Amino acid sequence: MATIQNPVLTGFNPDPVLFKANGKYYIVVSTFEWLPGIRVYSSDNLVNWQYETSILGPETGVNLQGNPTGCSIWGPHASYHEGKFYIVYTNVNATRIPYKDCDNYVITASDIHGPWSQPVYINSSGFDPSIFVDDDGQAYFLNEIWDYRLATHNKSAGIVAQQLDLKTLKLQGDPRVIFDGTAARKTEAPQIYKHDGYYYLLCAEGGTEAGHQETVARSRSVWGPYEVDPQNPVLTSADDPILPLQCAGHASLMVTDQDEWYLAHLCTRPLKGDDPILGRETAIQKVNWTADGWLRLANGGNHPSLETPAPKGVSERPIESHQFIDDFRHAGLNTKYWNTLCQFPQANWLQPGTAGLVVRGGQSPQSAFDQHLIATRQVDFYCRSAVTMKYRPHNYLQMAGMTLYLDLSNYVLLMITVDEQGKPCAILHKEVAGEFERVAQVSVDGEGQYQFSIQMNESQAEFIVSDSHRQLSLGAVDVSFLSGGYTGNFIGLDVIDMYRRNESSATFTDFSYKVTR
Repeated sequence: MATIQNPVLTGFNPDPVLFKANGKYYIVVSTFEWLPGIRVYSSDNLVNWQYETSILGPETGVNLQGNPTGCSIWGPHASYHEGKFYIVYTNVNATRIPYKDCDNYVITASDIHGPWSQPVYINSSGFDPSIFVDDDGQAYFLNEIWDYRLATHNKSAGIVAQQLDLKTLKLQGDPRVIFDGTAARKTEAPQIYKHDGYYYLLCAEGGTEAGHQETVARSRSVWGPYEVDPQNPVLTSADDPILPLQCAGHASLMVTDQDEWYLAHLCTRPLKGDDPILGRETAIQKVNWTADGWLRLANGGNHPSLETPAPKGVSERPIESHQFIDDFRHAGLNTKYWNTLCQFPQANWLQPGTAGLVVRGGQSPQSAFDQHLIATRQVDFYCRSAVTMKYRPHNYLQMAGMTLYLDLSNYVLLMITVDEQGKPCAILHKEVAGEFERVAQVSVDGEGQYQFSIQMNESQAEFIVSDSHRQLSLGAVDVSFLSGGYTGNFIGLDVIDMYRRNESSATFTDFSYKVTR
């Protein structure tokens, strides 16, 4: 019997929503500060998944510049109804206690590849929105509701629902609190499914870290009251810190055409302690309905499994490697692999062409406004990335090369710049939780062409640069600090010019990402 191997989406792919349309299975995930926003993966068997498209491209007018770390595109929900895709999501602008500034939008298309409508603003009362369409065609808009007056640090005040007109995409009537949550608190990510006359409300609770869980409640009315599963939670890792899949929660539910039910959920794979350097990933579990109408994992418990049965009739098929090569001698960035931070690539600083990818200098790795960073997810614990770069800096405020990047306060730079005498050098710098350190510096020739490589071995990274004459190691660094938060480690190419932006440039060619174990 074929099995689903978890996680099905490795690396930074959190908050999954699993659904089907036109004979295909889809998963949409959160993208936070990285653009294009809301990645979509597809499968024909729930076992093998591939990148399909991204929803929020430049044409949607999305701009994340200036948003703080951990904000931006949260918790998308996708559904397919009468030939149209509906995707709702949150753009978070601030999260500092006690307030949370977040706007919810809906975007539609008749094809998963677009064109997508312009985002329609819905509300700002909370995050993680979803749409439920009842049997009579009436739609409901759900979201977590935020109450800044609460004494608790996390101020989630339950789940609200409101009628939504699918034609005008306007809310109708007043919002009503339909679920207060359980003692696990931090009630969010609401989704409603209807089965055998009951409305089932799925919510993430306990926070997205070690206490994460998935709560199920049901009601005969969409408005409640909702009865919590007596064996709640249906899914969690909170009571067993040695499980290979941790932080399980934020789930979505789907039924196949053969009436088999599956749950997609968020998870992490810590290496040591709380060290999920790959970020929050996506797993799938098979679930069954009990005789008294409650959901249970097919493995018989409530812990996530590394393997779960595939749908009936699915044959074994090898899982494709994540390895790829990009010579950059083509038009545009391949969004299957490459993202940019907080803004879309602009012609004034990124120019693809037959000679390679020309990137002009932007702001420092601490800027949420104008970094000229392109990056790809690290999706394997053991991997080697390499690239060739042509670059001639004239000032120590100019640098270019490779980076390992988590967020504005946690990164490693492997760069070419000049030293105090104006001579070319390779530098290794890092910032850990806001504390900056110059790790290493070596002289290189001035011929202007360099090869970089970074070897990742779990939480250790070795940094190597070669000029026209020799290969130089700048040492190995414990990069376990590139974990935590909402995203995961990215491997990036960056050009920084803090002297005069957009004047200096580097040309990148022949990038490779190889799995080494």
